[in-house]
Amino acid sequence: MYIITKVRRNSDAERVQHQNTQWTPQHNIDAIDLKILAALQEKGRLRNKDLAKLAGITAPPCLRRVQRLEAKGFIRGYHAEVDSRKLGFQVNAFVLVGLVSQADNDLKAFENAVDAWPLVRECYSLSGKIDFLLRCVAHDQESFQHFIAETLTRTPNVESIKIVPVTSSPPIRRGIAICDISPSTSQSAGRK
Repeated sequence: MYIITKVRRNSDAERVQHQNTQWTPQHNIDAIDLKILAALQEKGRLRNKDLAKLAGITAPPCLRRVQRLEAKGFIRGYHAEVDSRKLGFQVNAFVLVGLVSQADNDLKAFENAVDAWPLVRECYSLSGKIDFLLRCVAHDQESFQHFIAETLTRTPNVESIKIVPVTSSPPIRRGIAICDISPSTSQSAGRK
């Protein structure tokens, strides 16, 4: 268990108990940063003024914090969530791919191939019998089957393919559970 003490500018000390997380002091992030991240994750188009209000600070330091979070890689980008069905994409499926070889160069070669396939919207490397999980979105069943038969099955090193069609997509939460993270600072962290 970690006991993390955060010292505020007004020299108040706040103790936060932090368990079961790979959170380390070098993250140098505080409760205000977490509020900013949570708000932007929920609604990425917030104006800086509104974001500052949610975070409990004024706009100029809020903007500096967002820029710092971007520079340190906590914020990797901003994206619009597009309704695929309204744009005519009727097929949403997961494809489980097994490879013949799991040598590093073979895994990298498959990842490079995946990067060139527009139907693949997400790709995850897995451990176990399945090497990759792909989330594919296609206009129709015909274009999806063409991708499977003409592209994926002909890719070097592909041994097995299992297709799991998505039957419905209830609302999902994007991102991570920021509310489960406790703030820390690199200046005053200790272990117990």
